[in-house]
Amino acid sequence: MKKPLKNLCIIAVSLFISVLNLSFGNKDAFHAANLVATNTDSVKHIACDKSVYDSLQLDLSGLSREAFDNAKKGWEKLSAEGKLHNQSVIAIVDFSQPSTSKRLYVLDMANYKVLFNTLVAHGKNSGKEWAKYFSNKLSSFKSSPGFYITGATYTGSNGYSLKLTGIENGINDKAIQRAIVMHGADYVNESLIARGYIGRSQGCPAVPVKDAKNIINTLKDGSCLYIHVPDQHYLSRSAMLKDSTGA
Repeated sequence: MKKPLKNLCIIAVSLFISVLNLSFGNKDAFHAANLVATNTDSVKHIACDKSVYDSLQLDLSGLSREAFDNAKKGWEKLSAEGKLHNQSVIAIVDFSQPSTSKRLYVLDMANYKVLFNTLVAHGKNSGKEWAKYFSNKLSSFKSSPGFYITGATYTGSNGYSLKLTGIENGINDKAIQRAIVMHGADYVNESLIARGYIGRSQGCPAVPVKDAKNIINTLKDGSCLYIHVPDQHYLSRSAMLKDSTGA
């Protein structure tokens, strides 16, 4: 899927150069062509990156367009600010889906791949089937939405785990104090789906034990994790989702 998109990008650049030749004459077009050629990689990235959602048919696997667009917007900001060491990978937890759906998506944005698509738990006080209630408070046992940057791994009471730093003030910035981490959990299991909801955590985005190590190793040390909620209270407060103009 990636190769045809690259070809389309190249064709678009070529057509643009041809138009310049017709409009401005060879001399001016030559300078414009040089400028375009210098930025060919950027053009490819921008044009093709916008097609990741459609290319991977993420709608068919349940990921909402809003969740993807928001995640991409924050990921791009963090990348531009140099805060991500693993810039090609992004993890999206889509809480617009019930816990019985595979609502965790780990995407390789550079190579157009879905690396993981699996179940993920929400906090026990956020709801049963659906995550509806959120908090940044200690001992709330609720999930916190927004953007996180992954940290180091460690082995604790929940086994192999991944530290998460919440970067949104007043929304998830107490994640470290709350010990909000990614870890494997037996209660995140497809065998529980029949009852209407999987097990819940104390606020951590817990994943199936069988996938935990591979997911954690993919995301560790500086990746972007976005927990999406279709909640206007969060969406209106998030500085990460505001345009540079403040809109």
